[in-house]
Amino acid sequence: MAFEVWLALVALFLVGGLTPGPAVMLVLASSFKYGFRPAMTAACGIASANVFWLILAATGAATLAATLPQAFTVLKAVGLLVILWLGFSTIFGPVNNMTNVEAEAPPRRKLFIKGLSLQGSNPMAAVTFAGILPTFFNTSQPLVPQFFIMITTLTVLELNGLAIYAGFGRMIRAKLSSPRAARIFNIIIGTVMIGAGGAAIFFAKGH
Repeated sequence: MAFEVWLALVALFLVGGLTPGPAVMLVLASSFKYGFRPAMTAACGIASANVFWLILAATGAATLAATLPQAFTVLKAVGLLVILWLGFSTIFGPVNNMTNVEAEAPPRRKLFIKGLSLQGSNPMAAVTFAGILPTFFNTSQPLVPQFFIMITTLTVLELNGLAIYAGFGRMIRAKLSSPRAARIFNIIIGTVMIGAGGAAIFFAKGH
């Protein structure tokens, strides 16, 4: 992969990673509730799902799924249910004690699965990666090294972008010490998560 192509890839993934969406909202809400480290566990689940989508896109499976209306409809339905579940659980979930962040955090495995299931059921990821990969691959060069460069680049940028939001959520928590303020924040985050996820699924190719 040429350096100029890699820079273009970095720019694209950087913008995508910093754009607020369901994954960003999940990390932001997790950081606000439980702290930075638990939020980054959810971020690792999101990044792992991205690797899964990249592998499928590279093998052509994501493109096949995106071109089959029935399969894509099922995928969109599953994705919408996951996003609705996470959004409503954020809105109606209990407001944690502001003086004790990590003691009440759920098991790391649960947070990881939340991130994995959210991004893994996102049909927009299938469409995006299926469209991105052919653009940046140079078929005259070995494809496997290019694929690993792409996976590494995406994972590093995704985790760093989500870390920014996790830090932002922790900072907001320090400012919003009252249960009422925390409840309002959870309602906003949950609503944005549902809206962003619903819009992404609605406008995904295959609608």
